Amino acid sequence: MQFITNGPDIPDELLQAHEEGSVVFFCGAGISYPAGLPGFKSLVEKIYQQLETERYSNEESSFCKGQYDMTLDLLERRTPGQRSSMRTTLKKILQPKLRRKGALNTHRALLQLAHNHDGLRLVTTNFDRIFEYIKKKDKQSFKSFVAPMLPIPKISRWDGLVYLHGLLPEQEKDTAELNQLVLTSGDFGLAYLTERWASRFVSEVFRNYVVLFVGYSIDDPVLRYMMDALSADRMMGEDTPRAYALGDCMPGEDKEKINEWRSKGAIPILYDSSNAHSALHETLHAWSENYRDGSLSKERIVMEYASTKPSNSTQQDNFIGRMLWALSDINTPKNSCV
Repeated sequence: MQFITNGPDIPDELLQAHEEGSVVFFCGAGISYPAGLPGFKSLVEKIYQQLETERYSNEESSFCKGQYDMTLDLLERRTPGQRSSMRTTLKKILQPKLRRKGALNTHRALLQLAHNHDGLRLVTTNFDRIFEYIKKKDKQSFKSFVAPMLPIPKISRWDGLVYLHGLLPEQEKDTAELNQLVLTSGDFGLAYLTERWASRFVSEVFRNYVVLFVGYSIDDPVLRYMMDALSADRMMGEDTPRAYALGDCMPGEDKEKINEWRSKGAIPILYDSSNAHSALHETLHAWSENYRDGSLSKERIVMEYASTKPSNSTQQDNFIGRMLWALSDINTPKNSCV
C-alpha cells in the first residue's frame, strides 16, 4: 500500500482481509479531532467547565487514574437534574467545526474503506453527528443503527453504520435519546455487564471479522470495555480473528507501545503522533484513495516503482511489502463503493 512518509505501514494480511471484505473499522474520538472535537479526557474537563463546578476529591482521584467514565458517574450523581443536565451539556460541547480545512476528510475516507460488495459495515463509539452530516451532504444512502437497537453483525444481516454507544439527537429536547448515551461507568456497566447488548455485539463482530481500531488511545476507557469483551471470549476458548489498532507513538516509545497494545489483545500499527496526528489521517486518506481505485491503484504503484531504483524497506516505509501487495491479484475488478 502506498502511504505517506513516516506514516504507519498497513500489514499485508490486513490489506488482504480488507480486500476480501472481512475488516470492520471501529472509530474512536481521534477521527473527529480535525473537526475540533475533544477526546474523552478533554470532554470531561469541558463538562466540568460548562457546569461551572470543580472536581470533588473522589472525582479527582478517578480522573487522575484515567477513569473518565467513573469521574462522570460520580459527577452525575451529585449534579442537579443528574442525567438530563449533563447530557444536555454534552450536546452543546460536541458541536463540530465543519468548515475547518479537512474536518470531514477522515470520516469520508472511513466510509469509503468500510464499503464493499456486501454494503457498509462501520462502527463508531462517538456520539457526534459528523457521519450523518456527510450522509446528507453527499447524498449517501447507508443505514444508521443507534444503540441499543443494533443489527446482528453477520455478513448477510448487517449493512450500515453502527453507533455503538448512542448518537446525539438532532433536537436538544429529545431526552430519550440523550438518556441512552453510554457515557458514565454506570452506562457502560449496563451495556457491557448487566444488559450486555454492547458486549454481545462486540463479541459477535470479533468472531466474524478482523477488527481495526482507529482513533483510540492506549488508555481509552471505551477501548478497555471492548477489549475486555474480546478477552472474555478468548478465555472461553473462542477462536477469534485478529484485532489491530492504529496507535500513536512518540519516537523511542515503540517497544513500550507494542507491549501495551499486545497486552490488550491487539496488534499495533504505530504512527508518529506529532503534528496533530496528521500521519494517521493522511494514511487513511491514501488507503481510501487506493481502495477506491481498485486494481488501477496497484497498476500505478507497479509502474511508479518499476521506473525507480530498488529501495530497502524500513519500519516507516515498507517498499518491498507494498510492491508485493501491488503485484498480487493485479486483475482484481475495481471496487464498487458509494
